[in-house]
Amino acid sequence: MKKAIIGKKLGMTQVFTPEGVVIPVTVVEAGPCPVVQIKNDEKDGYNALVVAFERQKAQRVNKPMTGVFKKAGVEAYRVVKEFKFDNTNEYSLGQEIKADIFTEGDVVDVTGTTRGRGFTGVIQRWNQHRLKMTHGTGPVHREVGSMSANSTPSRVFKNKNMPGHYGVERVTIQNLEIVKVDPARNLLLVKGCIPGPKGSVVTIREAVKRS
Repeated sequence: MKKAIIGKKLGMTQVFTPEGVVIPVTVVEAGPCPVVQIKNDEKDGYNALVVAFERQKAQRVNKPMTGVFKKAGVEAYRVVKEFKFDNTNEYSLGQEIKADIFTEGDVVDVTGTTRGRGFTGVIQRWNQHRLKMTHGTGPVHREVGSMSANSTPSRVFKNKNMPGHYGVERVTIQNLEIVKVDPARNLLLVKGCIPGPKGSVVTIREAVKRS
């Protein structure tokens, strides 16, 4: 992998092609992401870059990360991620990775954390049907329904769809296209939707070739 960046989801809009075709896009504020640590085979056993995103107050950073930022000669940052780049030798500490690392037409995988839905029932969480509204069904019509647990096996099977916490999951959407790159404002326009609410942190990587 040679292209990756951390960004913030700003929202969705649409753009028009010269032919007048409407393309829904997600706007991502991508970088700048300074390189705060370079890992190599000799010392760490593998090659990778550790990059940071979104500045924050220095007093909110723990001592180990404060030392990492100080060694790299950068300010304190809130988000730190590691990317296994193939060309780590082309980077130096403090160098910034910006939106222009990508070009229009690039195919990427976008990873984010989905919006939290709280404690939800089986209809919202698992898309189950409600019970019928007439003739003895009730007073609850949106309940789970039968547990299928009589004297044999006298228990509920694992993986039964039940109410519970829904959302806040790490999700990756694969093979999305970069529609436009705005280096001046550090913006990427990604075709389609990506996980997470507005303001959430996302990771954009070049798509892995799949057979």
